[in-house]
Amino acid sequence: MNKQTSIFWGKLYQRLLSEKMKERSEKVIIIIAIIGFFIHLSLIILNKIGLFESTYSSSLLDNPIASIYTPFSFILVYEVYLLVYFLPKSITIYIGKQYEIILLVLIRRLFKDLSQLDLESSWFSSKDDLQFTYYIGASLLIFSLIFIFYYLNGKRASVQKGEIPQREQTQKFIETKKRFAVLLIPVLFGLAVYSFGDYFYQVFFTASHSIDSIKDTNNIFFDEFFTILILSDILLLLVSYTHTSSFRSVIRNSGFVISTILIKISFSTDGILNDILVVSAITFGVLILWIHNFYEKIELPNET
Repeated sequence: MNKQTSIFWGKLYQRLLSEKMKERSEKVIIIIAIIGFFIHLSLIILNKIGLFESTYSSSLLDNPIASIYTPFSFILVYEVYLLVYFLPKSITIYIGKQYEIILLVLIRRLFKDLSQLDLESSWFSSKDDLQFTYYIGASLLIFSLIFIFYYLNGKRASVQKGEIPQREQTQKFIETKKRFAVLLIPVLFGLAVYSFGDYFYQVFFTASHSIDSIKDTNNIFFDEFFTILILSDILLLLVSYTHTSSFRSVIRNSGFVISTILIKISFSTDGILNDILVVSAITFGVLILWIHNFYEKIELPNET
């Protein structure tokens, strides 16, 4: 029975998260992103000549630059798939992908806000222009932090070359992460369909709705997405307790969960507080990995 169950999960994993499926998904997303770009651009043109009108999201239909918002949204969906793809392979890359996603959310927001800049008044007297400046600064800082995070992870990998497999990376734990990844795929796909479907229905097909009741376009899907990530990370953390006695690994994984929670909290804020929370979350993750690497250097001679 256990063997049959393992075969079943193995087949599901190959169908959903194999290298071949990743390459196929990448090609499909690129095609969809290009089509989405031209559809969005067409709606902007139709809106300009008065043939199409929407009572909401006029900022996405006023300027051709805003059409970049749509393909970026599809690229973000592919990044979500990559996050799940790397979950069984590496916890640190899995966390790094979370940081990449939040950076892409900020970049997408920059494209949206770029079409709304007020160049007629003083830059520092316009709230929107100041917020745009904060987003640019935060994006550069986050990009630098992600580079440091992957650099630290790369140094850790080079230290481990030639080392016996770590206790925390037992085959059982890898299999458990594969099953988590397989379960996450339909959950996230269903959430994406529901979130974006509900948004477009309210915008284009609901005659009477309150604009204030519709969620900020930047937070659609990703607010709930990070909630699911937090629950998944906590479950993985609990499961990891049964596969490792390494203090450093437990603290590292706990720190990553805290980092994800801080990112989730940022979705309930706006303005400069949003930037501070995101930067703080990723900085915390980088510092956790940095300190973990020092512990690893001390423990490795004894383990080998």
